[in-house]
Amino acid sequence: MSEQKGSMIVPIAIIAGLFAIFGFVTWINGALIPFMQSICELTSAEAFLVASASYISFSVMALPSAYVLKKTGYKNGMSIGLLLMAIGAVVFIPAASSRTFSLVLVGIFIQGSGMTLLQTAANPYITIIGPIESAAKRISIMGICNKSAGALGSFVFGALLLSGIDELKATVDTISLEEKEQFLNAMASSVNMPYTIMALALGLFAVLIRFAPLPDIEASADEEVAEGQVAKTSVFQFPHLLLGVLTLFIYVGAEVIAGDTIIAYGISLGLSVADAKYFTSFTLGAMIVTYLMGVVLIPKYISQETALKGSAVLGLIFSVCIINTTGFTSVLFVASLGIANALVWPAIWPLALNGLGKFTKTGSALLIMGISGGAIIPPLYGLLVDMKQASLIAEGIAEAEATSTAATGSYWLLLPCYVMILYYAFAGHKIGFKKN
Repeated sequence: MSEQKGSMIVPIAIIAGLFAIFGFVTWINGALIPFMQSICELTSAEAFLVASASYISFSVMALPSAYVLKKTGYKNGMSIGLLLMAIGAVVFIPAASSRTFSLVLVGIFIQGSGMTLLQTAANPYITIIGPIESAAKRISIMGICNKSAGALGSFVFGALLLSGIDELKATVDTISLEEKEQFLNAMASSVNMPYTIMALALGLFAVLIRFAPLPDIEASADEEVAEGQVAKTSVFQFPHLLLGVLTLFIYVGAEVIAGDTIIAYGISLGLSVADAKYFTSFTLGAMIVTYLMGVVLIPKYISQETALKGSAVLGLIFSVCIINTTGFTSVLFVASLGIANALVWPAIWPLALNGLGKFTKTGSALLIMGISGGAIIPPLYGLLVDMKQASLIAEGIAEAEATSTAATGSYWLLLPCYVMILYYAFAGHKIGFKKN
């Protein structure tokens, strides 16, 4: 047993590094959203298309990624994914510098396509590299790497990209249009150095992973068949998987709202950009602490199902608290959603892939498609904010108060998300399985 564990250390460490990479790239969206909103002068709904461009790629590219992995294997697929991410970073540089928002979205989509391939390979790999009962523990370790790198990315890019927004807000009414354009162009050029470094690093990692000592592993060729049932002929005959995809879709939307709206939310409440630009790190910090608890507790003290139930209940409680509090207290409850969200992903993956056998790669691709919830639900939150804000202003409410009230009240969108997660934890993951 100890020899087997020793042989798993290097592959797990390499996969952990990959989780750190796409955590870093994913969670800089929290800084990119207010940055692009400022330099391209966008509405809230338009700004959240930054998240949409990244997450919609998971829906569009997941099944093609499964096809690529069948042809190339896990390791080569991971290398190709990193290369695509590097290309996306290269495209992003001139797009953001020229403030061409449509091209910015193209660069983000290309990066998202690379992350789709990377995640379609890395998640099932870490799930099946060891016992299914401890998969949530391994994925929690991956989550620590992912969110630690995400917190670092949010911190660094928040400092690099958002430093001029306070100055812009303070002077926008006192400078000419020409001066404003010059100021925005100068802000836009701040992406050049960090994204150049990112592109070079991703390209280097793509080469390194190609020669990394990752063993080829596969799930069992046979799916679990309960007594009285016949073997499945299609991945769509696993209802617990399909419900898992839906639950993951909703969960990722909720997770992205918690991480990507918190900076803009703090600003809408009147908090300074100098303080608010670090708020995404609060959410990710809460997730990291909870991941550490998951590593210790799962499966020795609590099951994956229990962790999922507790997460959903906490999500409902914190969402109600956000809506019913104000100011920095409300921001802290948004950050606390990191506690509720951390163990959802690690728990859903093994529960949804359980018993799929030869359908594991395709099932993984379907779960990756669920990540597209991050493309749909956060912009819906932004749309709710815009609509509520316009309504309050029409009623004679001051713009600042209308903005903060609309931003706070629109978090009700999280409530049905956590209700669905709670259902999957109690019943959804059991559908299709019968006790012998």
